[in-house]
Amino acid sequence: AGRFERTKRSGTDRQKTQLTVVLMLATLISAFGSSFQYGYNVAVINSPSQFIQQFYNTTYVERYGGPMEDSFLTLLWSLSVSMFPLGGLFGSLMVAPLVNKLGRKGTLLFNNIFSVVPAVMMGVSEIAKSYEIIIVARIIVGICAGLSSNVVPMYLGELSPKNLRGAIGVVPQLFITIGILSAQVLGIRSILGNNTGWPLMLGLTGIPALVELLLLPFFPESPRYMLIQRGDDKTARRALQRLRGWEDVDREMDEMRLEHQSEQAEGRLSVLNLLSLRSLRWQLISIVAMNMGQQLSGINAIYYYADSIYSSAGVPESDIQYVTVGTGAVNVFMTITAVFIVEAAGRRLLLLIGFGICCVSCALLTVALTFQESTEWMPYVSIACVIVYVVGHAVGPSTIPYVVTTEMFRQSSRPAAFMVAGSIHWLSNFTVGLVFPFMESGLGSNSFIIFCFVCLATLFYIWLIVPETKNKTFLEISQMFADRNQVEIQVGNAPLKPETGDGREGDAFKVTAF
Repeated sequence: AGRFERTKRSGTDRQKTQLTVVLMLATLISAFGSSFQYGYNVAVINSPSQFIQQFYNTTYVERYGGPMEDSFLTLLWSLSVSMFPLGGLFGSLMVAPLVNKLGRKGTLLFNNIFSVVPAVMMGVSEIAKSYEIIIVARIIVGICAGLSSNVVPMYLGELSPKNLRGAIGVVPQLFITIGILSAQVLGIRSILGNNTGWPLMLGLTGIPALVELLLLPFFPESPRYMLIQRGDDKTARRALQRLRGWEDVDREMDEMRLEHQSEQAEGRLSVLNLLSLRSLRWQLISIVAMNMGQQLSGINAIYYYADSIYSSAGVPESDIQYVTVGTGAVNVFMTITAVFIVEAAGRRLLLLIGFGICCVSCALLTVALTFQESTEWMPYVSIACVIVYVVGHAVGPSTIPYVVTTEMFRQSSRPAAFMVAGSIHWLSNFTVGLVFPFMESGLGSNSFIIFCFVCLATLFYIWLIVPETKNKTFLEISQMFADRNQVEIQVGNAPLKPETGDGREGDAFKVTAF
């Protein structure tokens, strides 16, 4: 009997590390169909911007018989760019009601409406001779990005076993960077970033949506959603068996039931409930701090400044597009690296390293930009700072906040938490896009000192407050925050017995009842 028990336990440990075909394909399809579009639409409008603006002016001339004033063209272009993050904010506000009503997979399928429709609109905008169509389409595709940036990490976090949750949670960010790189490559003048190719380039965003619409229905809905929110034990068990690749899923089912039991007193939490719950206070503050830090750390400003930095270093104007593609490739490579090291290094360490690198890079970039006119070799330091900053941001700030948001909250509070996190993310993104041009004109290179302090403040917050969550169940993570929130956590008369790391149950500890 002892030998049997040890063999069974050893088999269970091996099973925990498996990445099954079903889980892998569900991850790739949902990330390509949704997260890829987010990244693609961030960058798609940059390379062909001069040709799109020419279209705006030509259309105006045909309508009104005279050229468009520069100020009005600037306004239209600002709207074309800024409507995307504004749509992202609207999409984030839709997360909680949609995922609770339609489920995680159902929301991703529904979300493709907000991709296919604007893809067609942008693709025919030149034929229709309407720049208004592009602006409206950018709002709609922003809604798609706002939903996908929150729902994909939630869906994959709930599909994944705890030992793979970090690595799989980074995959959506990986596909965002691949989407950015794809748009940069297609935006090369000799491909689609030219006077005739830009409508097709804008319209290609609909292809990943069609792939997801065709393939994702064959994969399971989140087992946690089916069991805890829908009460469908049989469907949840079948989904879990497909995802894990073996029949014995009793331990995970029991853990989900225990989580369900701990949340019955709460019910489904709205954003207002979430804001008022003492037991979730520090989790909520943490996701707000990390998402603000992610967007206010200067990543968009770095990309905004990159072309002028490359130009000042002597890179020919015609070659800057290729250097930009190279920077995008570095971003993809470092995000792939994060996928493989997040479970070993942990979430907290990657966040600290990432924000630390960004902080130092911004400080050095400020110095380099200040002296690059007077010192011959200083522009090359500026280029190095940009690349190192991108590396640091890809390792931690870009990737980990989505993973940690999934892990810090349990089933009843997770949709509302993602709604808050997504709103902060997109509002901060919109704010940087709106404010940075004024900062740049007023402060010049000293703008990056502000981003340096943001990175430093976020780093200190993470150091002091955010715990390591790798290889922990959602209930165990709730317990880690219990003392800081000054609440006692208990599930009826049945305390949770956490694993000790070798497949055995450890000593009992209290877990949640608010």
